[in-house]
Amino acid sequence: MKGFIFAAGYGERLRPLTDSTPKSLLPVFNLPSICYAVLFLKKAGIDHIVCNLHYRSEDIIDYFRANDYFGVRIDFSVEEEILGTGGGFKKCESLIGDSEVMLINTDIIMDLDPQSLIESHRKNGFPATLVLRRTEMASAIGPVGIEGNRVIDFKNFLGTGGKSAYIYTGSGIVSPAIFKYLTNEFSSIVYTGYIDLIKYHSVGFYEHQGYWYDTGTIESYLNVHVELLKKVDELREQMSQILGLVPEIISADAEIAESSGIMDSIIGKGAIIGEGVLIQRSVILPHAVVRKNSVIRNSVVFEDQVINKDFTK
Repeated sequence: MKGFIFAAGYGERLRPLTDSTPKSLLPVFNLPSICYAVLFLKKAGIDHIVCNLHYRSEDIIDYFRANDYFGVRIDFSVEEEILGTGGGFKKCESLIGDSEVMLINTDIIMDLDPQSLIESHRKNGFPATLVLRRTEMASAIGPVGIEGNRVIDFKNFLGTGGKSAYIYTGSGIVSPAIFKYLTNEFSSIVYTGYIDLIKYHSVGFYEHQGYWYDTGTIESYLNVHVELLKKVDELREQMSQILGLVPEIISADAEIAESSGIMDSIIGKGAIIGEGVLIQRSVILPHAVVRKNSVIRNSVVFEDQVINKDFTK
């Protein structure tokens, strides 16, 4: 089995954070978010990963090169024009060959046991098994229709009327059978590959009951930090053992005045925190500057900009 990381996107919902940094390299506990995708795949025993790239692709390639590719084979598929999840995956058909593939989006952080996912996929025998999660927000986000142990629709695209309290998490396992239904043009893997697998085969699902975060918006980017503060020790142990990296709440490289107070917050590398500052439930990005006597709550600080709880500058 090979792994696949979707990492080509512009991260438009995260602007201005992604104006100069690809979404994949935005830090989560002072490690690029893509590290959590690599961790997930390595926990599955995968040693060959394919990763599609477009926006600031060289930055991502340079990061992997600097970390010796984390001890696995990584093939990068650089898209001259962005192809979406469907076209981007189709472009990698020759790199994947006849292997099954474990997929994950670059902005996903969850505590799913990938071995359990593999066992479920083997048991159901379907050409795809998608990871779903129950949430009260399913109707607003877009529910996945299910019937028994199968996925039968996405957002009622097929008109099945199928409803559920589940959403798609951006992860799963697919067989090479999906390539028959994908095109080389810009497209979504959901509304080409998955939908056609539903129509002509069967798609199973695996319910993830643990934590799951999509860091693709500024609001969710802040939430993942605040809500996972108590899990950092667990993440630190896994990251250290598997990738040789150490997540940090407060970077040792930050400059923090003694008169400042920091509560339930993350301080990035090279950040400068002035005198008399109070920071609560916030993320201070690398090299950001918080001027003296500032009060920062429920915010992300980028350079010298404060993006507040309403997620406006």
